[in-house]
Amino acid sequence: MSRRYRYVAATLAVALAVTGIQARTISVAEYKERMIAGWIGQIAGVVWGAPTEFKFNGVIAPDSALREWSPPMINEGFDQDDLYVEMTFLETLDRYGLNVSIRQAGIDFANSRYRLWCANNAGRTNLRKGIAPPDSSHPAFNRYATAIDYQIEADFSGLISPGCPQRVVELGNLFGRLMNYGDGVYGGQFIGGMYAEAFFETDRVKIVEAGLACIPRESLYAQMVRDMLAWHRTDPKDWKHAWRCAKAKWRDHPDYQKASSGDIDVKINGAMVLLGLLWGEGDPEKTIRISARGGYDSDCNPSSAAGVLFTSLGLRNIPAKYYSALDRARKYSFTSYDFPSLVEVCERLARKVVVKDGGKIVTGKDGRETFVIPQNAPDPGGYDMAWEPGKPEGCRYTPEEQARIRAK
Repeated sequence: MSRRYRYVAATLAVALAVTGIQARTISVAEYKERMIAGWIGQIAGVVWGAPTEFKFNGVIAPDSALREWSPPMINEGFDQDDLYVEMTFLETLDRYGLNVSIRQAGIDFANSRYRLWCANNAGRTNLRKGIAPPDSSHPAFNRYATAIDYQIEADFSGLISPGCPQRVVELGNLFGRLMNYGDGVYGGQFIGGMYAEAFFETDRVKIVEAGLACIPRESLYAQMVRDMLAWHRTDPKDWKHAWRCAKAKWRDHPDYQKASSGDIDVKINGAMVLLGLLWGEGDPEKTIRISARGGYDSDCNPSSAAGVLFTSLGLRNIPAKYYSALDRARKYSFTSYDFPSLVEVCERLARKVVVKDGGKIVTGKDGRETFVIPQNAPDPGGYDMAWEPGKPEGCRYTPEEQARIRAK
C-alpha cells in the first residue's frame, strides 16, 4: 500500500471518528486474500471431516478416524451441500441486490434442485407448497426449526460483510428464516458475525465475542457460547473436558430437550465449532481435527471453525497444501460458480455491503483501493423461542408467485 494511499484512507477514518463514528480500514486486496482463505478453510474442513459425519454421536471420535491431509482432497468439496447451498443465496443477492425480498429469496431456494435434509428440506417443501417465508421455517410447519441448517450455510454472510455485523444479522433474517427459527437462525448469525470480525482480528476469543454480539443475549445459543468461553478460560488446554461439559448440558440435560433437534441441533453442533476454534490454538490442523473429533455433524462443524480461522490468518499464513491442488476450472455442483467466479461474486457483493452500511471505497493515486468501514454495534433484535413460538403470520405465495416455483 502506497504512503499516499494509506494517508487518504487514514484521513477518511479520522474524519469519521470526528463525527463520533469509529472506523476500520482494510485494503480491497487484503479483503480478497482473507475472503479466499475463508473459502479454503470451509472446503478443507468439510472434506476432511466428511467420512466421520454423524458416525460419532455422543462419543469422541478417535484421531485415527480422520485421514491425513493430502492436497488433492481440496477437490472433494465440489459436491458438498455445505458449500453449494449457500451459493444459491449468493446468486440471489447478485441477481436482485441487497434489498431482495424474503419472498424472492424463498422462490429461488424453492427452485433449487439439490437434495436436502432436515430443516432445509422441510423449509423448501413448505415453500414449494406455497407457504411463504418466514412461515416456511415456523415450528408449526417445520419440526427441525432449531437444526443446524442455516448455521452451515451462513459463512457467505460474513465473507461478504467485512466489519459489517449488522449486515450479517439482516442476511440471517433474510435467508435463515427460509428454513430455521429462533436459535436455528441465531447459530448462522453467530457464525457470520465471527467471519465479519475475522477480517480485522486474530484473537480467537474476541472473534467469538463479536459473533455473540450478533444474537439475542437471552437465547439458548448465546448461553451455549458463553459456556464455551467460560470453559476455555478455566482450562484452555483440555478440549475433551469441555466436550464432556458441552454434551452433558447441551445434548443430554433434560431441561434443554424441549428446545433441541437432537444430534442435528444447532447448539450442540455450534459447541463443536467452538471446540475446534478455541482449543485449536490457532493451528489449522488442530482446529479441524478437534472440531471433527467432537462428532455429530462432524464435517459441517470443522468447516465453520476452519473458515473463520483461515479468514483471520489470511491466505499468506496458511500452508499451501490446503489449496495448491485446487481445480479452479471445475464448477461447484448445482451452481454456475467455479472458484474464481465465486471469489468475484463475493468481492462484488462486499463492495455493495460496505457502501450500503455507511462505508467508503477509497482509491489511491496508484489505483489501489481500500474499504473504510464504520465500526457500529449490531442490533440482534428480539428473541424468538422455538418451543413457544408466536403465531404463524399466514404468509402464502400469490398464484403469480407460485407459478414461478417450477420445482415440485
